[in-house]
Amino acid sequence: MAFKTIKDLGDLTGKTAVVRVDINVPMQDGKVTDATRLHAVKPTVDAIAAAGGRSVLLAHFGRPKGKVVPEMSLKPVVPALADVLGRSVGFAELGDDLPADDVVVLENTRFFEGEEKNDPELAAKFAELGDVYVNDAFSAAHRAHASTAAIAKLLPAAAGETMGAELKALENALGTPVKPVVAVVGGAKVSSKLAVLENLVEQVDHLIIGGGMANTFLFAQGMDIGASLCEKDLKDTALTILSKAKDAGCKVHLPSDVVVATEFKAHAANETKGADAVSGAEMILDAGSATVADLAEVLKVSKTLVWNGPMGAFEMEPFDAATVALAKAAGELSEAGSLLTVAGGGDTVAALAHAGVKEQFTHISTAGGAFLEWMEGKELPGVAALG
Repeated sequence: MAFKTIKDLGDLTGKTAVVRVDINVPMQDGKVTDATRLHAVKPTVDAIAAAGGRSVLLAHFGRPKGKVVPEMSLKPVVPALADVLGRSVGFAELGDDLPADDVVVLENTRFFEGEEKNDPELAAKFAELGDVYVNDAFSAAHRAHASTAAIAKLLPAAAGETMGAELKALENALGTPVKPVVAVVGGAKVSSKLAVLENLVEQVDHLIIGGGMANTFLFAQGMDIGASLCEKDLKDTALTILSKAKDAGCKVHLPSDVVVATEFKAHAANETKGADAVSGAEMILDAGSATVADLAEVLKVSKTLVWNGPMGAFEMEPFDAATVALAKAAGELSEAGSLLTVAGGGDTVAALAHAGVKEQFTHISTAGGAFLEWMEGKELPGVAALG
């Protein structure tokens, strides 16, 4: 995964960098309610400034579908971004004269129909704004858009600081990992992560399947899963994945014991029993303690962990127990330096935050779709354009 960095662009004195960022932040009453993505921009803007340059930021906001939607303007983000960057931040429409601020935010790239069509003419207009191009938006790297792909062909291009750190972490996790490699894949449905599972069985030594997805695999193996969430029509698909894993030398880990309840709600009356002892109105809502203990041992003998998705219905206590316990085990090993830990996906970030281990993991990606497509083994257009 070869890519240039800002340092490779050389002296930027008197030059402007066109920087693709992700500042698609949550807003309420015109105010930013979570500045996490704004903080991710700062290392790149600082690096460009240190090299003598200034930054013009390209970003999308929401899904205006090629039309101007005032409620999706990036202008309200500017004050919060200025506070985070500690620099003067201006705002401009495409075609306007750029203000003289240290940083300029350009209006929502998705206001232009050509953005999502990877239109070379729109990309050329973006390119006219500066001298070099920097992509710092891994979360948008799985889309071949004018601001992520076509523009990279028109200017000297490099990865930003946050993007570069992400790519290095992903390379260490699945590109050239230290083995043994273990992957945790959880969530509700197998159908949403088929390509992920099919790729991982060829890449990892251990595959831990949790959440509702595990129910489909238990069912495929002939077990009664009661009233649990299950994609019964994917029985053959699940068996095929298990067969591919066996052929590839990948050991698949499914729950040996489970936590069941007859109501899908927090603090519902529950019972832990063997995965082969579920019946009737019982729903599997979490993995049991014996399963977690076994999986913790798998983590101990592994060197690299890739995690996407929870082990159970982690949003509801006490069905968050397996996710929290396994996350804590991974966090402790990571902090001790014996396990490289890379995680991503919306539910995953929330689950690891809930477990209190975000700071212990080696790298946590906030990119949803891009992280999943990377796990599927797909080439990401926004990354490929930097090669």
